[in-house]
Amino acid sequence: MARKTIDTTTSISGIGLHTGVTTTAVFRPAASGVGIFFRRSDLPDQPTIPARISEVEATERRTAIGHGESTIHTVEHLLAAIGALELDDLEIELDGPEPPILDGSFAPYFDLLKEAGMRSLEGDPVVFRVASPFTVTEGDANYVVSPSKNLRLTTTIEWEHPLIGRQVGSYDITPDRFRRELAPARTFGFTHEVEVLRARGLLRGGSVDTAVVLSEREVIGTTLRWPDEFVRHKAGDIVGDLTLLGGRLQAHVIATRPSHQGNVSVARAISRTAQRHGTSVMDIGRILDVIPHRYPFILVDRIIEIQGRQRIVGIKNVTINEPFFQGHFPGHPIMPGVLIVEAMAQVGGFLLLDALEDLEQKVVYFMSLDNIKFRRPVVPGDQLRCEVEMVQFRGRTCKMRGEAFVDGHIVCEAEMMARVMDR
Repeated sequence: MARKTIDTTTSISGIGLHTGVTTTAVFRPAASGVGIFFRRSDLPDQPTIPARISEVEATERRTAIGHGESTIHTVEHLLAAIGALELDDLEIELDGPEPPILDGSFAPYFDLLKEAGMRSLEGDPVVFRVASPFTVTEGDANYVVSPSKNLRLTTTIEWEHPLIGRQVGSYDITPDRFRRELAPARTFGFTHEVEVLRARGLLRGGSVDTAVVLSEREVIGTTLRWPDEFVRHKAGDIVGDLTLLGGRLQAHVIATRPSHQGNVSVARAISRTAQRHGTSVMDIGRILDVIPHRYPFILVDRIIEIQGRQRIVGIKNVTINEPFFQGHFPGHPIMPGVLIVEAMAQVGGFLLLDALEDLEQKVVYFMSLDNIKFRRPVVPGDQLRCEVEMVQFRGRTCKMRGEAFVDGHIVCEAEMMARVMDR
């Protein structure tokens, strides 16, 4: 498989569902490896926001990414089209806070991107493969995720409304089947919710032209495209939210009463448990070119994700051959907690790379460790996933927050402060 982007630049304009702001979305081909990202051209410095789980800001009635002024609302429809087309690299420029809602379905975005053409790029796409089944519960939403050779959704929704009731649908997510079975399905809402949602600053662009609107017994101002258009739209929303993984997904997701918050929780669980295939950001050769540590103290095997100077993810494969297992503890080997913290710190150190000159003449010292918690032991055979975020970076001092996971379960967390010094 090759990575993909679009072949030509294309654009579309319209009103945002929740903000009510008219915005133009411009889609541009992107270089291999940059992923899917948004650029807010209406803001000073035109900040970029990667379409990643770590950027999720809100999940009430929509999925919003970014933080503060740069927040982008209701990205799931646009991302569903991108995910269904298996695009890996794409720039999306917005001159407002929310992509256009258009007719409330995924089809306008799918058709726009399809007509722009597809271009193959060098490099392998990132692919997440679920190896064993697991469950996720988030509020009323329940999910079972199991292995599959492609992305398949089985979705069940339940509403106490005569036109909805209980609806179930199963869909294989390929470009053709998504366009035929899910893309035209529109978002929906109820007349009795309108004033409540608008009082909370939502639904300012909602109308019978941008959604299926239901009264207590009927649809207002339109005709359903399928009797089960509601469950089809909810399945499409799942595709959009799972695109925040930052790669293609091979899994069967069985969702009961799905929600945006639940979808994002599933995406987080998949990112921390699934087998990840594709090009590493930094392999061990590159790591050894940069990090000063050597045996027996090199505790990073691979860097799999870097988001500017904000966030980084690294992997440490724990084996019985680790020298510390000879004494901790013979007959019952457990990775020392202090070395788990050290592994997170080494991963976090790579966030400083683009900020330092003459790197070989620098060394990083711990200044403090706070709020350290150890949740469960790490043993031989585990793969330690270290996720580190930059909290603050001033001058030569940085503050980071790290979390370490094994099989999706948190094993350690800590706040770390360090200072860069001359050797």
